[in-house]
Amino acid sequence: MSEYSKSFFSLNSWKQRLVFWLGAVIIGLLISTMTLLSEWASEFYRAVSVTYPWFNFVVAPFGLALTAWITFRFFPGSQGSGIPQVKTALELPHTQEERSKLVSFRIAIGKTFLPIMGLLSGASVGFGGPATHVGASLMASLGKVFKFPVHYMEKGLLLAGSAAGFAAMFSAPLGGIMFAIEEMGRTLEERISTLVLTAIIFSGVTAYSILNHTIYFTDNQLSLPWGNGWLAIPLCGITGGLLGGIFSKIVVSGQNYIKKKAFPIVKVAFICGCVIALLGYLSQGESFGTGYQLARNILQDKATVDPLFPLYKMLATIATFFSGIPSGIFVPSIATGAGLGANLAAWFPIAPTSVMILLTITAYFSGMLQSPLTSFVVVLEMTHSHDLSIPLMTAAFLASGTSKLINPEPLYRALCNAYRVQPKNVKQDDAQKKKK
Repeated sequence: MSEYSKSFFSLNSWKQRLVFWLGAVIIGLLISTMTLLSEWASEFYRAVSVTYPWFNFVVAPFGLALTAWITFRFFPGSQGSGIPQVKTALELPHTQEERSKLVSFRIAIGKTFLPIMGLLSGASVGFGGPATHVGASLMASLGKVFKFPVHYMEKGLLLAGSAAGFAAMFSAPLGGIMFAIEEMGRTLEERISTLVLTAIIFSGVTAYSILNHTIYFTDNQLSLPWGNGWLAIPLCGITGGLLGGIFSKIVVSGQNYIKKKAFPIVKVAFICGCVIALLGYLSQGESFGTGYQLARNILQDKATVDPLFPLYKMLATIATFFSGIPSGIFVPSIATGAGLGANLAAWFPIAPTSVMILLTITAYFSGMLQSPLTSFVVVLEMTHSHDLSIPLMTAAFLASGTSKLINPEPLYRALCNAYRVQPKNVKQDDAQKKKK
């Protein structure tokens, strides 16, 4: 009997498959619930804040301060996007105890409801990062319960869970696969096992069955015929990449500064809440929440937005990140890119508005992450605009190259430094230096 046959009929192998698949279904269910709750929370806060403007300046500061306190007091390790924690857990030789500080069932619980608290405080919260963190944490917890082999615990389960969470968030299985290869593995030589791929598919299908869609923005067959309209590709690619690179630079530099100065996180969150309230007031509530519905309306030409909206949304997302609450940047970045694309289409009408918006969303996404393949595949899957494959891909690579001129190190790679475990001998040397 061949090795494959032995593996196929092995009870232990089937137990592992079932755990992967069960975990993927659970992740799909949970992320779908988080998605539905996030849109309700965003709309609820925006409606109340527009009706009662004073509401922003009370709830946002105190709400973010409370959320940050709960995060660091009861759910340490759940702060921020969550992707740096998963990447660190994947890349470094942690012990089980050290890894549990980065991915665990406790963290999954906090990462599930704390972003909703952030949205009910007016924060610009995305669920891409939290979905990734929740997926990895749940898979790691299942592996621990069912006593998976060490090599599964170190990489397979984390990779499958994080990619499954990403795929469920965007109902984009191909995007989840590219995310696993490009962002979490950071190299095209990273091997993705069949179990990881099937987990991504199961999670994506589960999310689709609940949300009942894979298309987030439009099902129009957009195209960009050869001609002067193709000048929109470098325009949107370079502009989106530039703004995405600036965003990443501010996020990384700001985090390093806050960490260096050791500011109390609750005070930082309170100040960030004040900034978010002010931005929400100036933007008439458009900078609050995930930004998904507004991005959709912009793309479908159902909303007229302030030309300053991309700036408001970007600053609100930065303030949310600095507050330390669990939140992602994927969906808010789509809204920022949509607003910027609408501006470019108004200022330089050289191509259809919807096409320029999609090009700019892709470019901003790619410039922010420096993951061009993931960026263009996700936008392609979310819109089904397959005729734009080459323009979107070109814009993504132009944006990534432009971003590297501003921020040479990719965003999540730079953010991983905050979670790296310092070797004991280095700690001892530092302690001895301080004594001297």
